[in-house]
Amino acid sequence: MFELNETHRLLRKTCRGFATKELKPVAAILDQKHLYPAEQIKKLGALGLMGVAVPETWGGAGLDVLSYAIAMEEVSSGCASCGVIMSVNNSLFCDPIMTYGSDALKRQFVIPFARGEKLGCFALSEPGNGSDAAAAKTTAVKDGDSYIINGTKAWITNGYEADAVIVFASTDAKAGNKGITAFVVPMPTAGLSLGKKEDKLGIRASSTCNLIFEDCRVSQENILREVGYGFKVAMATLDGGRIGIAAQALGIAKAAFEAAVAYAKERTAFGQPLVKLQAIQMKIADMALRIESARLLTWQAACLKDRGQSYTKAAAMAKLSASETATFVTHQAMQIFGGNGYVTEYPVERHYRDARITEIYEGTSEVQRLVIAQNALKELM
Repeated sequence: MFELNETHRLLRKTCRGFATKELKPVAAILDQKHLYPAEQIKKLGALGLMGVAVPETWGGAGLDVLSYAIAMEEVSSGCASCGVIMSVNNSLFCDPIMTYGSDALKRQFVIPFARGEKLGCFALSEPGNGSDAAAAKTTAVKDGDSYIINGTKAWITNGYEADAVIVFASTDAKAGNKGITAFVVPMPTAGLSLGKKEDKLGIRASSTCNLIFEDCRVSQENILREVGYGFKVAMATLDGGRIGIAAQALGIAKAAFEAAVAYAKERTAFGQPLVKLQAIQMKIADMALRIESARLLTWQAACLKDRGQSYTKAAAMAKLSASETATFVTHQAMQIFGGNGYVTEYPVERHYRDARITEIYEGTSEVQRLVIAQNALKELM
């Protein structure tokens, strides 16, 4: 059994209080109006939550990955859009620069981002190669001490608000995945434009768009690690990102579960509260079981990363379990609410919509199963 230390317990209490007071009251409005939660994100930065595992010397909170997972769950239970904005900045932007970037890059692109003063994004997917990251069509051609980037990146969370992006481009098409390089590009910058904001099913308070590179010049000093190392940067970054999305999914599931239980206690049917009906109790049991199981997998993956051990399989298991749990729990919560669950007066329909993307971004459920199978087979050979 996991025993949270005092720091973890205090963090959980703080984040839960913030979600209750600052996020839940405005989440529905932000969703309905597609409003970026600028004020709430600024407050998350003040709490140290935009760079949870970044060392204090680089502007972060200096906590561990388990702390990040705990914070992500609580924040996402209040507003899933705030959760994914926070996740991208932590997992997909700050973490790879901390791991692979020079001190100069860290000073420019980690310190203000971990403090929440600026926001980052991550550009790997393209319109024609969602899960096949090695098939990048975006190119980067060397020109003196710079590279000229051309291509289009798709499904970029935080695209409209970001101050910088990590972009993956092919510097050697013949080398396959060994020819991909990761660059940090400030935003706005000449040659980089934004596509239209996507009109999405869920997490609608976060922006998603294409990034269009047309002769965009970036210094060779902005390369992460080295030329040709980008695919490894991407895969390692996604492993860590899956812990964050697993925690986001847990937060969505937890919010739906708590709402369903509260409703079942108040609503009567057949002369008694819904919660007294065996059929409802069976749903509550299944929901609680899945949430607890997914949480343990998520915390296990976080602890493995904290210990410097291999966590690829654990992160895939956590992400798969938590995302499918979010889909299951929000579905069951809607059943408990009945017709009331289908209208915007209650939060369940928003949780139901928000849950669906967690099975798609940062690796679909199908990709997670492939990762799990490949690693499980290696362990048995």
